[in-house]
Amino acid sequence: MPATLVISDETTAGTTSNRRTLEFPTEQVTVREIIRARVYEEVQDYNRATPNGAVFNGLVQPSDAETVLNGVKARGGREIDWKKQFEIACDAYDRAGFIVLAGKHQTESLDEVVELKRVEEVTFLKLVPLVGG
Repeated sequence: MPATLVISDETTAGTTSNRRTLEFPTEQVTVREIIRARVYEEVQDYNRATPNGAVFNGLVQPSDAETVLNGVKARGGREIDWKKQFEIACDAYDRAGFIVLAGKHQTESLDEVVELKRVEEVTFLKLVPLVGG
């Protein structure tokens, strides 16, 4: 049975943004799978909207993007590679560029299992701007 999870970003000042719901095929997922699903959806949403002036507001800012109001735009309207963004996000997690909170519990590794029947929301707390890809 599919399981759903609400994710959002939070700043150290307590501001919440980028709230969305992700669906998973099982009730047990790793932090890596949560990040993968999030990055994939954000990039796919952006790529579907390009070249209509879409603004990307995701976990990892593409390296050659220009900052605009409420997000960034990839230069030249190019598509973003979700796999590259995913690798950068995993690396940033390992380097403590952001923290993933499963409910009120701070996760400790990409391979940590999150029980979706116990956790309804995951928060990404960005500690530094994540640029790359």
